[in-house]
Amino acid sequence: MKALAALAFSLVLAFPAAALELDGNLEQGGLVIGKAVPGATAVLDGTVLDIDEDGIFAFGLDRDHGTTAKLVVNLPGGEILERNLSIAPREWKIQRVEGVPQKFVTPPPEAMEAIARSTRVKNEARKTRAEGSWFREGFIWPATGPVSGVFGSQRYYNGEPRRPHYGVDVAAPTGTPIVAPAGGVVTLADMDMYFEGGLVFLDHGQGVTSLMMHMSRIDVKAGDRVEQGDVLGAVGGTGRATGPHLHWGLYWRGAWLDPERLVGPMPSSDAATGGN
Repeated sequence: MKALAALAFSLVLAFPAAALELDGNLEQGGLVIGKAVPGATAVLDGTVLDIDEDGIFAFGLDRDHGTTAKLVVNLPGGEILERNLSIAPREWKIQRVEGVPQKFVTPPPEAMEAIARSTRVKNEARKTRAEGSWFREGFIWPATGPVSGVFGSQRYYNGEPRRPHYGVDVAAPTGTPIVAPAGGVVTLADMDMYFEGGLVFLDHGQGVTSLMMHMSRIDVKAGDRVEQGDVLGAVGGTGRATGPHLHWGLYWRGAWLDPERLVGPMPSSDAATGGN
């Protein structure tokens, strides 16, 4: 479990005889990594989890997840472990963003085709999950700079309420390299997404996927396998952005997760200006 320790998560649960261990935060927006005995199967709230040959699995808790979850692990010998998990709620900030081009706040009719095309591309990329468990190695910041937007905040664009902010924003100059926060497989690389601009999906295994948005260039293509620290492209201000920054999102099988919980404070002198 050396790689799991690198995640710097707090140990939340452990069961007798090392039959089941969970690392992570049982909270809204949290990523939890489990270890069961090899050959076990696991189900969370009726969803069958991927589990690798070492018994490693992952699951995420959405920003709006309820206060409980049920985890069922079937061990190779026939024993069944059932655990009711308590999920901690979080409070979310309100962030008001002004100066956004109105076409990104209330898209005109002529933009509908481009938006529909972007949706199709993203949905297609989400259909498959990469084999592997790169999330075990832990995560690093994909770019450094002031944190200008935090996960979960309710967003108002030009005074109009929109969906919450499902990621963390890092302000950095255009052209700043964006690196892989953990290894994985690129499942989408597209410079022409309506809201996201330059967009990369990087699957870290079992559907734990990073999203890099607003990129000025992309240096990878779908199908590429990358290692932690490899350059994916560069910071930009494409799509719905008022200035150059990286939006780093993270999801697991439809659940939106908080990337900042995986990496801790911004390193070096690049002080964060926001947080939950």
